[in-house]
Amino acid sequence: MNINRCFRKYTKLFNQGKINTALNRLDYSTEKHGIILGIETSCDDTGCAIVDTNGNILGEALNSQHLIHLNNGGIIPPIAQDLHRQNIENVVNEAYRQSGVSFKDIDAIATTIKPGLPMSLHIGTKYGKHLCRLHNKPFMPIHHMEAHALTARMHDKSIEFPFMVLLISGGHCLVAVAKDVDEFLLLGESIDDAPGEAYDKMARRMKLKNLPEYSTMSGGQAIETAARKSDNPLGFKFTTPMLFYKDCNFSMAGIKNQVFRHLVREEKENNVTADGVIPKVNNLCAAFQLCVTRHLCHRLQRGMEYAEEKGYIPQENKTLVVSGGAACNNFIAEGVQMVCDTLGYKFVRPPPKLCTDNGVMIAWNGIERWKRNIGIYKDFEHIEIEKSSPLGKRLIEDVANENLSCNWVKLSRLNKPQSTWYPLKRAVEN
Repeated sequence: MNINRCFRKYTKLFNQGKINTALNRLDYSTEKHGIILGIETSCDDTGCAIVDTNGNILGEALNSQHLIHLNNGGIIPPIAQDLHRQNIENVVNEAYRQSGVSFKDIDAIATTIKPGLPMSLHIGTKYGKHLCRLHNKPFMPIHHMEAHALTARMHDKSIEFPFMVLLISGGHCLVAVAKDVDEFLLLGESIDDAPGEAYDKMARRMKLKNLPEYSTMSGGQAIETAARKSDNPLGFKFTTPMLFYKDCNFSMAGIKNQVFRHLVREEKENNVTADGVIPKVNNLCAAFQLCVTRHLCHRLQRGMEYAEEKGYIPQENKTLVVSGGAACNNFIAEGVQMVCDTLGYKFVRPPPKLCTDNGVMIAWNGIERWKRNIGIYKDFEHIEIEKSSPLGKRLIEDVANENLSCNWVKLSRLNKPQSTWYPLKRAVEN
């Protein structure tokens, strides 16, 4: 092969993004002050924020499609795409207006490109690139789950690498070790529905939306609220899934099947009409939530013990970050807190508005990368969206091969009067 052919082949691969080289990154100083604009459209929320290197949110805006999809019985991708297209310019302009900065002061545009709904991701990615071309700015492609994992570092400056991460949302459930800004070790992931998705599906099946007090709530909010009213959360028996599996993977399918069987039996016994709600719906929500929490805590605990045994988490730096939309559930958070207390971990959960999808987390991930001079692209036309994208290096099989046996943390503190979930006392014995 002659030199000209070699050069043409190299150029073609480079333009396709198949050759990663420092030539495709701008050389920025990590010492100077930086301002990043972040755009998020991975699912059904159109978000934008402008954040600086000190973690100050200069401007932010969010358009939620929640009620529209709630009335449609779930997220419909073409509708989500149309709503992103209708709202993205207004959302970006609002965040920009709040910030009081000029586009010449913004150093880069960070945009979620993976993972997520392709039709939604396309809108944010195209608009982010449009802004880059219009204002001659570099483009920063962002991994949605990495952004969730690192947002806590904006909220709590004391968090240092490495730390444990539990991400629970409508589309994802995973436990990992965050070793650095762009280096993760994936210990476990969902093999079917994520917790938020399971909550939404079960809330629809229980017809909670037909009750006025829950009519505008997400499935997770409705189930959590109903569970608080339970007078007998042990009235429905659930089996915690995957107890004999030695990995850290998560599964909601078996829990959903148990809910479905209880519902069918209750509807038949109580002659519930098509749009009716079973009399013991509060108790069923409480039992369901308890089973989900116990399952999450078991898989998390094994991940923690594995990470410590392998030396991935030093004893002096034991921190767990919990984020994602389902992390807003206070019952789940309290159960996870108990695991952290027993194993000696610091528990960190960002404020609710930073747990759910938002532009701030994307802008902050851009800041983290800006400081390290990672993933800042001047030539960005080859960068495409990705529907699926694993988080970091996969160690799931290695976790199973370790064959760890765990002495499960008892979640008995939920019995105590000071617990925010005192109505569920007696519900959690192990």
